[in-house]
Amino acid sequence: MTFIVLFNINAVFSQNDQNFTIILDAGHGGKDPGNSYHGYTEKDIALKTTLKVGAFLEKLPDFKVIYTRTSDVFIELANRPKIANKANANLFVSIHCNSVKNFQPYGTETFVMGLSRTDLNLEVAKSENSVIFLEDNFKEKYQGFDPNKPESLIGLTIMQEENLNNSIILATEIQDNFTNNLNRNSRGIKQQPLWVLDAVYMPSVLIELGFLSNKEEGEYLNSESGQDQMALQIANAIVAYKKKYYGSAYANSTPVQNNTKTVSVTTTANTTTYKVQLLASSKNIPMNTSNFKGLSKITNTYENEIYRYMYGETGSLDEAKLLQAEAKVVGFSDAFIVTSN
Repeated sequence: MTFIVLFNINAVFSQNDQNFTIILDAGHGGKDPGNSYHGYTEKDIALKTTLKVGAFLEKLPDFKVIYTRTSDVFIELANRPKIANKANANLFVSIHCNSVKNFQPYGTETFVMGLSRTDLNLEVAKSENSVIFLEDNFKEKYQGFDPNKPESLIGLTIMQEENLNNSIILATEIQDNFTNNLNRNSRGIKQQPLWVLDAVYMPSVLIELGFLSNKEEGEYLNSESGQDQMALQIANAIVAYKKKYYGSAYANSTPVQNNTKTVSVTTTANTTTYKVQLLASSKNIPMNTSNFKGLSKITNTYENEIYRYMYGETGSLDEAKLLQAEAKVVGFSDAFIVTSN
């Protein structure tokens, strides 16, 4: 049976639990402009979009929004996570814009903390972390951390495992909203050794809204309407995440025109089992973790001379979606959910 729940970022509802605290971090600022192409500057777009996300969330009575910056000022990288940790926040969301020397790439992507697995990700990590060189006494402050050295980046991955799953879930909500509601090209969810994500004590994501190096996408992100649309989808993703893990009284909410989002919640019988198919092959691949990018709990089936390799097993569709997200993050980009009764 499928139930359709309508909720709105402007909806008013009462709740007895404490405020859900969000840290919104507009990337770069002040003497650190971020990237700049075609007259579009990252620090300005990131700030405007971040403030719009906060404006949507601040209309909800049980959300508390804290900004790392609300104007064009330089905030040291080390201070951004300190703000979140001091507030004992529930989520940390950092907003940026992407760029490459090639003007063709476009699309959104959301990063969670983790070991970089591709050269492109390593370059993004270097770019986003390199702001520390603008700070005084950076060598002492960051205890020898050097964003240009892979061994420094690897060290960032150790402490974030506990929050990684929830970070992936939030990232999935964000990317799905961009794709399903705005038809933005999704470049997926990726793990990235980023200092600002490593140092916070709560689930965290870094959103790349798109490529300023792509003139068309830069024009969209620089526009008022583009910022409004992207901000609303981020805010709705945060609302959906909160609802899933903290509950809410959405049954009493009042939809407002043009700002509603439809969420389908599907209930399934207890006899349904979900797995995530990673790949199909004519070869019988040994089911050890090294052959499946570190994933365990691998099973397979053999039919019509084809082996199909599955990851995990659960009776919950939500848990299956998490397994699918994990599989995609480690490199199985075509992973999909399969069922059996």
